Amino acid sequence: MTMIDAPVLDGVHHLKLPVADLDRTQAWYSSRLGYRPVIRFTKHGRATGLVMAHPHGGPMLGFVLDPERAARASGFDYFSIGVPDKDGIDQLAERLTTFGERHAGVHFATIGWILPETHDPDGHEVRFYTTGHHTDLTGDEVIVVEDPVGTEAQREEAHRARANGDV
Repeated sequence: MTMIDAPVLDGVHHLKLPVADLDRTQAWYSSRLGYRPVIRFTKHGRATGLVMAHPHGGPMLGFVLDPERAARASGFDYFSIGVPDKDGIDQLAERLTTFGERHAGVHFATIGWILPETHDPDGHEVRFYTTGHHTDLTGDEVIVVEDPVGTEAQREEAHRARANGDV
């Protein structure tokens, strides 16, 4: 299939996660990340789901009340939320720290910077990745990453050397 044969797509419409408590989830995503509720789903007067939107371009997030699935899904990183650049992801890390949220700090990653190991109240890992990249993806070459941690440490060192004019 060539690029011309590919269907037209328009980003991610929303992400959906199972949760054990909709009110707790709403409070966490509102306070930590600035999301606001836009849709509530109910059945026979009982809350069953929630959709939240972000005022500055984050993806819409859908949450469905399903405590058993939430427990089974705990710990997995289903998605990474985009942050425009290194300064923005550094500021987000500081904000999460201010709220007492544990995370692994900002790291040089394959094409940008990543802030991993933040967990929501159900234990879902919420990762953040810069949409501004330090590596060009426009060429025909596919980047192969054998050992993400070791490879990225070497690439970060080379990136810093280039930025400092040492190469």
